[in-house]
Amino acid sequence: MNQKNLHWATLGTGVIANELAQALESKGQKLYSVANRTHEKGIAFAKKYGIEKVYDQIEDVFSDPEVDIIYISTPHNTHIGFLRQALSHGKHVLCEKSITLNSDELAEAIQLAKENQVILAEAMTIFHMPIYKQLSEIIDSDKLGPLKMIQLNFGSYKEYDMSNRFFNRQLAGGALLDIGVYALSFVRWFMSETPTQISSQVTLAPTGVDEQVGILLANPKGEMATIALSLHAKQPKRGTIAFDKGYIEIFEYPRGDKAIITYTEDNHQEVIEAGNTSNALAYEIADMEKAVLTNSNQMHLNYTQDVMNIMTRLRKDWKMTYPEEE
Repeated sequence: MNQKNLHWATLGTGVIANELAQALESKGQKLYSVANRTHEKGIAFAKKYGIEKVYDQIEDVFSDPEVDIIYISTPHNTHIGFLRQALSHGKHVLCEKSITLNSDELAEAIQLAKENQVILAEAMTIFHMPIYKQLSEIIDSDKLGPLKMIQLNFGSYKEYDMSNRFFNRQLAGGALLDIGVYALSFVRWFMSETPTQISSQVTLAPTGVDEQVGILLANPKGEMATIALSLHAKQPKRGTIAFDKGYIEIFEYPRGDKAIITYTEDNHQEVIEAGNTSNALAYEIADMEKAVLTNSNQMHLNYTQDVMNIMTRLRKDWKMTYPEEE
């Protein structure tokens, strides 16, 4: 692989941007530049991580010839605007989930990436954690037999502050785009075909965004999944994948590093450990750099598309829109 040192820029200075800076440092690299709506925050962030370049205007990052990859970690509803500019300027983009608000926005971004011959990807940890790659190998060996059922929980307890981003319609809040994207990405990773039968129940928060969601999925192979999401009731982040000859359990699955396989015949268990939760962003960075340097596909944009199609369809069923869609 060509070892060119790629220049990363962060668009945003929040929690994820800090993780990005630290992950690059752990690989002996540094963020090249920082772009942020509030210039003072950009300067403070740059000082914290010894980043040399801070843009006066957030848009300046797109025209900087030195920037190779832009990591976008701003709120969901701002993604498409930044994606249009970044991709049009020939920048590779790793965008925080949810990558866009809906399928139409994602289709537009994919087309722009194609036209400008750049890599576009969603920063979905599940597609890059080593445990998932290892489990796929075990499943492909057929020692567990065909997949039957997936069950997933993800419950956060967020205070009823209707102005924070979780419940704020103006910031594309709601359980589906914030935490449901993990559950659906997990389902898509393990299902051999994308789900075509989709049904759900939803409870809306006072602001009109989805607070609690139950989702049932099935694909043409008869593989099924059930998902329970909540923004105001804590649940374990647990995934169970049931096969003909056994089942796999993963806790803290968005950044999982350990799985337990229980075999149906005699109930014996096998513990699989791979990777490390704390290195989640480092795995994403490594895969993204490989994709850019070799023009290969390990970013699973096709899965991102399938997940976005499901989320768009669910919100249509609920007649739930964001201001940008009206």
